[in-house]
Amino acid sequence: MLEPIALTIPNDCGGLRLDQALARLMPEYSRSRLQAWIKEGLVTISGQAADAKQKVWGGEAVVVAPQPTPEESAFKAQKIPLDIVFEDDHIMVIDKPAGLVVHPAAGNWEGTLLNALLHYVPQVESVPRAGIVHRLDKETSGLLVVAKTIPAQTDLVRQLQARTVKREYRAIVWAIVHGKGKVDAPIGRDPHDRKKMAVVKHFGKHAVTHFEALETFSFHSYVRCMLETGRTHQIRVHMQSIKAPLVGDPVYGPRGGIMQGIKMSEGLAVAVKGFGRQALHAARLGLIHPATGEAMQWQSEIPADMKALLAVLREDARQAVEASEEQGDAIWWNPAEPYEYDDSDDNEDDWDNEE
Repeated sequence: MLEPIALTIPNDCGGLRLDQALARLMPEYSRSRLQAWIKEGLVTISGQAADAKQKVWGGEAVVVAPQPTPEESAFKAQKIPLDIVFEDDHIMVIDKPAGLVVHPAAGNWEGTLLNALLHYVPQVESVPRAGIVHRLDKETSGLLVVAKTIPAQTDLVRQLQARTVKREYRAIVWAIVHGKGKVDAPIGRDPHDRKKMAVVKHFGKHAVTHFEALETFSFHSYVRCMLETGRTHQIRVHMQSIKAPLVGDPVYGPRGGIMQGIKMSEGLAVAVKGFGRQALHAARLGLIHPATGEAMQWQSEIPADMKALLAVLREDARQAVEASEEQGDAIWWNPAEPYEYDDSDDNEDDWDNEE
């Protein structure tokens, strides 16, 4: 908390509005910031709340209670519950819920994982980024590792750079995905929308995502995604690039949350459209412990919202199969059953993402 500032309006500011006089007397603060403090009741004249438009004539006693900017107050400890999967003197592995922002940024200056870490492990204040070495998007759930010391942070960053950290995700996508595959396509800022990422021809960063079908349904698939690299929104962008965007993805998914041209049952349409985030969960994390050298791995069960959506997808697929059988239609595979593939068959074909 910043100390209040007491000052007296000089005579040469007589006739000015209060906000104009303060802008002259306190040039280290912007006029808009001073106006906001006045509006919030943080500026008084002779002990009374002030108004930005009121004029001053010189000699008035003014007290200003300055407030830190969101950026200045971002690195503060906050008591936020954490689901800690593993912890020792060197690292922590956290199962992050959907909705929790990892690092403060515009629009989310508090209530983040970083704020929680500063409360739970105060010593991480001395570690760069409070020990955070990789991130998950706000609405992505699952596992991530945090370093509690600078040596651990340095080692984990090197492991990430060497691509020896194993990160495996579960996703529900809009497509019938068969077997295994790989997307090897550079990712950069979308040239048409700088707020988004995209597969790009020029100036993109090398990015590789492996995927594998676990179950297929009438119109969707439950897939495993493995990262070789860790680019911003990598899985979301890569799956969209092969026309298999994540269910619930407000940025890279279909407009309105429903893929055009698909005739779904009412129950399935409601479940899919009502899924409030991208259906993506960081399910497994593997690394070499930075102090002991031991290979370690953790697993996280998919959260309740994804379980519920999978249950709807399975039931809808089952009903579709029964309806087809009753009508005597031939179906070449049962979408209610997991798609079978041969683990020994190397089917990791590159996709052409130049279109």
